[in-house]
Amino acid sequence: MKILFSCLFICINVMIYGQALVKVMDGESKEPLEMVSITCEKPDVFAVSNSNGEADIEAFSNCNKMVFRVLGYKTKIVDYDLLKETSGKVYLDRNPFNLDEVVVAGSRNDQLSYEIPIKIKSISKAQVSLYNFQTAADLLTVSGSVFIQKSQQGGGSPMIRGFSTNRLLYSVDGVRMNTAIFRAGNIQNVISLDPFAIEKTEVLFGPGSVMYGSDAIGGVMSFQTLKPQYSLNDNCFVKGSAAVRYSTANNEKTAHFDVNAGWKKFALLTSFSSNDYGDLKMGSNGPEEYLRPFYVQRIDSADVVATNSDPRIQTPSGYTQVNMMQKLRFSPSDKWDLQYAFHYSETSDYSRYDRHIRYKNGLPRYGEWYYGPQKWMMNNISVTNYSSNLFYQKMTMRIAQQSFEESRISRDFNKNDRETRVEKVEAYSANLDFLKYISEKNKLFYGAEFVFNDVASTGIDEDISTGVSVTGASRYPQSTWQSFGIYLSDQHNFSEKFNTVVSVRYSAFGIVADFDTTFYPFPFTHTEISNSAITGSIGFVYRPNDKWVISANGATAFRSPNIDDMGKVFDSEPGSVVIPNPNLDAEYAYNADLGIAKVFGDFLEIELAGYYTILQNAMVRRDYTLNGLDSIMYDGELSQVQAVQNAAVANVYGLQADLEMELTKGLELGANINWQKGEEELDDGTNSASRHAAPLFGRAKLSYRTGKLSMMFYALYSAEVLYENLPEEEKAKDYMYAIDDDGNPYSPSWYTVNFKAQYQLNENISFGAGLENITDIRYRPYSSGIVAPGRNLVFSLKANF
Repeated sequence: MKILFSCLFICINVMIYGQALVKVMDGESKEPLEMVSITCEKPDVFAVSNSNGEADIEAFSNCNKMVFRVLGYKTKIVDYDLLKETSGKVYLDRNPFNLDEVVVAGSRNDQLSYEIPIKIKSISKAQVSLYNFQTAADLLTVSGSVFIQKSQQGGGSPMIRGFSTNRLLYSVDGVRMNTAIFRAGNIQNVISLDPFAIEKTEVLFGPGSVMYGSDAIGGVMSFQTLKPQYSLNDNCFVKGSAAVRYSTANNEKTAHFDVNAGWKKFALLTSFSSNDYGDLKMGSNGPEEYLRPFYVQRIDSADVVATNSDPRIQTPSGYTQVNMMQKLRFSPSDKWDLQYAFHYSETSDYSRYDRHIRYKNGLPRYGEWYYGPQKWMMNNISVTNYSSNLFYQKMTMRIAQQSFEESRISRDFNKNDRETRVEKVEAYSANLDFLKYISEKNKLFYGAEFVFNDVASTGIDEDISTGVSVTGASRYPQSTWQSFGIYLSDQHNFSEKFNTVVSVRYSAFGIVADFDTTFYPFPFTHTEISNSAITGSIGFVYRPNDKWVISANGATAFRSPNIDDMGKVFDSEPGSVVIPNPNLDAEYAYNADLGIAKVFGDFLEIELAGYYTILQNAMVRRDYTLNGLDSIMYDGELSQVQAVQNAAVANVYGLQADLEMELTKGLELGANINWQKGEEELDDGTNSASRHAAPLFGRAKLSYRTGKLSMMFYALYSAEVLYENLPEEEKAKDYMYAIDDDGNPYSPSWYTVNFKAQYQLNENISFGAGLENITDIRYRPYSSGIVAPGRNLVFSLKANF
């Protein structure tokens, strides 16, 4: 018997120490937990659990206390030597309160959220799975603090703290996605990302220019995609999933699969998704102005106004999309991690719906207005090295190449002239990010970034009656945009309760553009812009105890002029045309943040954040002249000449509040509310509401989880915007808004009630179901061109293998 127990004891030690494995599981369901961060301060080591909940902890052999953290669970500290008593298993208890989450958006390195004086919200893979939204734009609403505008179904333009479009920054696996043609108008690039391939999303609220450079004024959205996982033994580790989903509001049919194959030092991952979205159906209870009673059809070489058999169907709005991702990972030793990633996304043509509801002389203004396929490709090589040398403990180098293509095709109603404008951007970037521990209380984050964009723009004018095409005016000049930046951030821990973060960045940027005067008599054919910017931040975090976090931060940010600001020709609104202006400078933001988070007992967490941002030298559209003329003929219409100019000051301020409460085991209540107000200086010196400051909006949810079943009721809501409170440029868009008793456009308040459920049938099969907009409300989110979905029944099935 003694021999038997001795052998058993040796086997357990070999399992834990020889192979150095730990398995992390949910304390209730006993399901494995993925993406659990395992850390130790002395020595400074880090590991992450794989899809089986397992992690290699060989490097932790000299660690007394191992810390296990993951979003939605209580942090647990485990003695390394005691793991043998649990056969290498660690169980975590669910907890909606996370003041010590591991995030990367704040410093481009792993950091605890309570060390950072800025607000960051994380969206986990499990949350995305339960909400089961269709696009990456919709995914961002899971945070409860991002407002999404849509001009068409194939779109989604986030609004964060009163800023949007090119005053927000998108990052994919640490690589800048913003290009030189990101515009001030609403954009839809975020839909190029595949929600099924995203491992975690972080939203940084407020300026992020120190780490991310130009554009990061209102916030940063950091998307971290699936990472190939190694085998933890001598066998090949194969893991994958397949999913299908169907939604009734737009007859959505989605299919996805991904597969991971890993060995001890090499791993690969493949992901593929296909989406088919039909025309979107709006709700039955709401403003009559939103209905679509007719649409344009091309019949026998003529545009015909056809009666819509169901005015709730928004024709045309459907489209299709495919996403592919291939990743390779190699670790020659535990000090090096090399990864290559290939991403590709392509949509079909998709109509810009808000242009199809414009009218002229009682008839539709356009016979055609649609975007050509939106294409995005990225090749990304990243190299991470862990060392203990004079310069760093951790170094990450990223070299990326991205290709973007977008096009616009338009034709006036019953006209033969079709205009096609095609834009292609080749984007190259290189990033170096370093982490250096100066002492036990001081660590440095520093690095450098180089970005180069090559913009090619072409125009084609076609007579559809004859099929003859000729060269037309391009939307942009043939041009390049580049930037270079270096940054330094110092985190000093004065005590366990108080730390400061001081950061600074120097950025230089330049534009070279050549203009074609064949179609427009510009008084210039070549221009160059070269300038620089210094931004910085200083903040502190005070933690009286492990249930309190108080933070404050002051920061500056900037946005350098890009090709869209400086060189674009387009119709901004009926009767106006925007032309190039080569005399632009960067705009600067000055921001102050104050945040408080408090956990009451083990049942309630409240977070409050207030902010104030001043944007100076803002680039805005203003009346302009071309060769002394204030109006020119454009698209067959005499149009007011405008140009983007540094001509305004804007102020944005607001409050964010978040509440999480555990009513009883498994039953949780949550709420988010966001109030923001923006004011922008007009040409005559008066002020107008800022276009991208969303009305008060938020979310409330009641969720329950027991064993293998998860359920959630939630409501989304938005306040109204009266006519007198609409931004001046929105007041002219009466075709997008409801009409009040005085005949003026306004944005009504709205709310939706929704239900989602997910059941884990067994280890490999799970079902998802949901009913969105249960009361079938007909609503159009503020500033959106398309009406939101009506009642929507969603079914999904997922299989793991």
